[in-house]
Amino acid sequence: MQKRAQVTFDLNDIKAALDRPGRPSSDFDMNPDVILPAGRKLRPAGVLAAVVDGVDGLDLILTTRSSALKHHPGQIAFPGGKQDDTDSDVTAAALREAHEEIGLPPELVQVLGTLPPHETSTGFLVTPVLAYVGNPFEILPETGEVAEVFRVPLAHVLNPENYITQSRRWRGAMRTYYTVPYGPYYIWGATARMLRVWTDRMI
Repeated sequence: MQKRAQVTFDLNDIKAALDRPGRPSSDFDMNPDVILPAGRKLRPAGVLAAVVDGVDGLDLILTTRSSALKHHPGQIAFPGGKQDDTDSDVTAAALREAHEEIGLPPELVQVLGTLPPHETSTGFLVTPVLAYVGNPFEILPETGEVAEVFRVPLAHVLNPENYITQSRRWRGAMRTYYTVPYGPYYIWGATARMLRVWTDRMI
């Protein structure tokens, strides 16, 4: 089969994708045998999927979580976190957390819109906030939470041919999930699932 040529995207493509219909996702939607309890309470959270200008198009900012964290240590993630009482909404939470985690000033962020929320296995309802950062800023990782801040080409993580479906045993059962590896970076789990939702909206 001929491999699809890599396609670059611009801000107009992203805005158009946000106007298309979409549906919520979860850490469990690739595992139909999992039965989630009715009436479960999920904590709202926001993550910032921020794109910046790269050499060959837009790049996406990602982080590697600190190995000292209780949840998802060492995994690749968007900057972001749970919505606090002081946050007006999940977008405000994403902007605040990105400032705290990687030093991104909120005033530099142009919010483009949001993707449908994603339910995680840790009880969060995470809303991906898509944004553009047109000016350079000094990256200042919060070492207690972030081990590394790096960029990947947006065209790579929004190409469906770069996704691999894998499985591993989790809580006594096999769990299936997406991965979208890039160089030494193994992007998987909730981050890859949210990126795959974004990918499907771009097609």
